[in-house]
Amino acid sequence: MTKIEVNPGVCGFTSTITVKPAKKHLVQINFVTDCPSLKPLEQELTEADGLKECFANIGESNIYEVFRKYCKHAACPLPSAIIKGIEVASGLALPKDVEIKISKD
Repeated sequence: MTKIEVNPGVCGFTSTITVKPAKKHLVQINFVTDCPSLKPLEQELTEADGLKECFANIGESNIYEVFRKYCKHAACPLPSAIIKGIEVASGLALPKDVEIKISKD
């Protein structure tokens, strides 16, 4: 099982995603978020094809397609975080934290 915890920044709506390998290239996804706009994804985003998600062009995967229905913020890091978790759960990448640091001078 792969666990991803996301603190997206100033909005403060944290999310936890767990991804487990299922059969063949499929993974099971458990998505829990504090974001009221993304709450419907907790029920809708339950599985994915690891190969299709991880090798799609940026923004063209099913994860991004589903997020477009609910997410009103282009900088939301959650779609990318979920795909990173799918990579690890599918054995296509090693677990390694991703970090974005933002400062203003």
